[in-house]
Amino acid sequence: QVQLVESGGGLVQAGGSLRLSCAASGRTFSSYAMGWFRQAPGKEREFVGSISSGGGTIFNADSVKGRFAISRDMAKNTVYLQMNSLKPEDTAVYYCARSRYALGPEDEDGYDSWGQGTQVTVSS
Repeated sequence: QVQLVESGGGLVQAGGSLRLSCAASGRTFSSYAMGWFRQAPGKEREFVGSISSGGGTIFNADSVKGRFAISRDMAKNTVYLQMNSLKPEDTAVYYCARSRYALGPEDEDGYDSWGQGTQVTVSS
């Protein structure tokens, strides 16, 4: 079972940037896609984006296209979520997850391991 630990959350003003990290344990990191999800207060968890096992295919939700970027470092077993031009509506707990597949689907059922989440708060 892989363990995922997110970091990098915090409080930032609108228009600012944050980079979230998700460190994964285990030797199979490179075999699976990784995804980022978020859950705002009172809302369901939603897909933010994913990156394929090889890093060549990236999906982003429409709400974050052009502002967020996902990358992964195989040597460090870490996936990143660079968030720019943050808006108050980006406020949420952000989770990373390991996909069951080489590509990362939008459906939560496509993921079998989850981190504990990191809080991102964007003030107006």
